[in-house]
Amino acid sequence: MRVLLVRLGAMGDIVHALPVAAALRQRFPFARIDWVVDARYAALLDLVPAIDGRIVVAARDQAPAGAGRAPGSPGRDGVADGPTGDRARRTFSAGLGWLRLVRALRRERYEVALDLQGLVKSAVVARASGARRVIGFGRPWLREPLAARFYTERTAVARGGHVVDKNLALLSALGIGTAARVFPLAAGDMRPVEEMRRLHPEAARGFVLLNPGAAWPNKRWPPERFGALAAIVRRRHGLPSAVLWGPGEEELAALVVDESGGAAFAAPATRLPGLLGLARSARLIVSGDTGPLHLAAAAGTPAVAVFGPTNPERNGPWHPADLTVSRYDTCDCHYRRQCRRGRPCIAEIEVDEVARAVDLRLAT
Repeated sequence: MRVLLVRLGAMGDIVHALPVAAALRQRFPFARIDWVVDARYAALLDLVPAIDGRIVVAARDQAPAGAGRAPGSPGRDGVADGPTGDRARRTFSAGLGWLRLVRALRRERYEVALDLQGLVKSAVVARASGARRVIGFGRPWLREPLAARFYTERTAVARGGHVVDKNLALLSALGIGTAARVFPLAAGDMRPVEEMRRLHPEAARGFVLLNPGAAWPNKRWPPERFGALAAIVRRRHGLPSAVLWGPGEEELAALVVDESGGAAFAAPATRLPGLLGLARSARLIVSGDTGPLHLAAAAGTPAVAVFGPTNPERNGPWHPADLTVSRYDTCDCHYRRQCRRGRPCIAEIEVDEVARAVDLRLAT
């Protein structure tokens, strides 16, 4: 059996779709399972042993990020097959690469394509694969209802609930009933943890991860409050805080460190395997609704989430002991990147509220 999964991005959304790959592997242990992914998030799938191959779709002049090029990977508009670890990776860029993408997908003769994204773009990719069965969500559950036209089968799912369970419900079309929330992730790269402990020996006794960044301005809790939280965590629990940062977030991390009174330090620069290693080693992560939070939660790291315009019941941490401090119920800008009021609702969350949640989570 050959199965194609289509979830192009973003990082947290791909994490939320990983239990689908795990459930497929458990039910069909000898199936070939491939995944179509945006180049910006391709490195994440290197950490997922449940899949066999990944098809990386890159924008023109864009190279896959996070894990370096695989041997034989292409330049601008080319395509090449090459190993990444022990699995195949094929990379296609926009423009001329589209036709090659379709030809390559059809050569694989997939029996089933599952669109886990619900956009016209992802639905077109699933249909263009030539799979006999193209399965997606029913129209009421799609982000772009027009995508439904490209499916041969549409699956209704329960309203409400977590997006992980919504994704798993798509498998009912393949005879897979209730499936567990299993996140098949590798161990990660521990070298950033070793470097951090060398530079900050106090972290060897335990540390908290703080993640102040987010792609949406509306999801960012103020950095000075992260700094104040780090000072409280150090005083109450004796734990230093490592501040995560990505490209362009160096100043943001530095502001958190400056506001912490010496209780926080910037985490080492990491790629995704290193981020996973840090998450597996941390006592706790505190973050807004963004990829590092979801990756850490999938790795089993205890979490305290800080939510503004997005629904924690749908997108938040799923472990029963994890905690979320949210202003979603009073937010006027649900699922918008920018606040329409001038002051994001997430900024109404005070340090003491998050500190109490941290106390509770560290106690469990």
